[in-house]
Amino acid sequence: MNAAEIYQSRVTTADEAVKVIKSGNRIFLTGNVSVPQTLLAALVKYAPNVQDVEICQALTVGSADYVSPEMEGHLRVNSMFISANIRKAVQEGRADFTPVLLSEFPLLFKRGILPIDVAVIHISPPDEHGFCSLGVEVGLTKSAAESARIVIAEVNDQMPRTLGDAFIHVSKLTHIVPVNYPIPEHRMTGEGDPDIVQGIAGHVASLIPDGATMQLGIGSIPDAVLKFLMDKKDLGIHTELFSDGVIELVNAGVLTNARKSLHPGKIVAGFILGTRTLYDWVNDNPMVEMHPTEYVNDPFIIAQNDRMVAVNSAIEVDLTGQVCADSIGPKLYSGVGGQLDFIYGASRSKGGVPIIALPSTATMRDGTQISKIASMLKHGAGVVTSRNHVRFVVTEFGIADLYGRTIRQRAQALIKIANPIFHDELEEQAKELHYL
Repeated sequence: MNAAEIYQSRVTTADEAVKVIKSGNRIFLTGNVSVPQTLLAALVKYAPNVQDVEICQALTVGSADYVSPEMEGHLRVNSMFISANIRKAVQEGRADFTPVLLSEFPLLFKRGILPIDVAVIHISPPDEHGFCSLGVEVGLTKSAAESARIVIAEVNDQMPRTLGDAFIHVSKLTHIVPVNYPIPEHRMTGEGDPDIVQGIAGHVASLIPDGATMQLGIGSIPDAVLKFLMDKKDLGIHTELFSDGVIELVNAGVLTNARKSLHPGKIVAGFILGTRTLYDWVNDNPMVEMHPTEYVNDPFIIAQNDRMVAVNSAIEVDLTGQVCADSIGPKLYSGVGGQLDFIYGASRSKGGVPIIALPSTATMRDGTQISKIASMLKHGAGVVTSRNHVRFVVTEFGIADLYGRTIRQRAQALIKIANPIFHDELEEQAKELHYL
């Protein structure tokens, strides 16, 4: 059979496709804005017919009926990154969390550490050669799909066709469910106080040299940084994800990728979060190359980009430079994601600039403010970036360069970029700890 005949022979409905899932199976679920909505809804409806089905995933965007209390005993999520829609389930013990570097997430499946029975994916229609693009989520999906015994694919007419190492052939799909709905949009702006976000972004931008290759994580701060870069020259992108902000920089001639030492001329990424404008822009765009996350996030690949700039956020930073980004005390909140991959990769890059950027304070539910620059991390807090890996820490009050600095010098530098209302308190605590 040719590719078109193979495709037609495997077309089915979502309700029929999920029936191949058996009790005790382990499923990989494509995430981010690429969650296969029709198949997931069918799986939730089918769930009472199975027991102890494990769903492996990372960040997912959208509703999460599949982690509702009614799913207990039928479906159980094992997430390698805690997104907002499953956070309550994890914290209540109804879902699991597996800590793992994002660069190693696909390797759990590829190396058989977590053997996958069924991959549930979301892809573009096939081209004339029978190849479907994984679209807006390539990084975590490609290796998982290649490792699964069964691949159930939602084939969406509205999924953009991204290029690079982003394809799967129809012969690898065991069940095909045609759909036609818009890819969900996810805007990066609107989080946090705009003045604080702009202040942080301005300081971060001052650290980015001409010819830099950039990684920008999720959130309003990385997106705001892009708006401060219009006077830069020949910037490039090598990142786990990017959003709409890159389009303006490309159109302005700022983001050319011309001086990248690895993949010159190309934006390299694992997945995309943004609006319909971005999805249309990446469609068949040869400037954009999507690759598996075990490649994009490999610190030793990242380090091959000269002047590599990594910008990541944190929940709190202590006066020795330890960075907590995945928990609030012992309460699990998110995950390591790609932070350590890129912070370490940038630190190994020639002229690299690894940055942790965060607001100086957080507001509690009762309205009180706490300092995110802390004398010590909260009891039970997880260290994502160790004091040995950290270099630049940025708040709206300035930049602290911790590289090669003593604990005393680090404490002094971090207190300077804390909110002034906490300076005296932090100095007293630092003295009690014999840092000052």
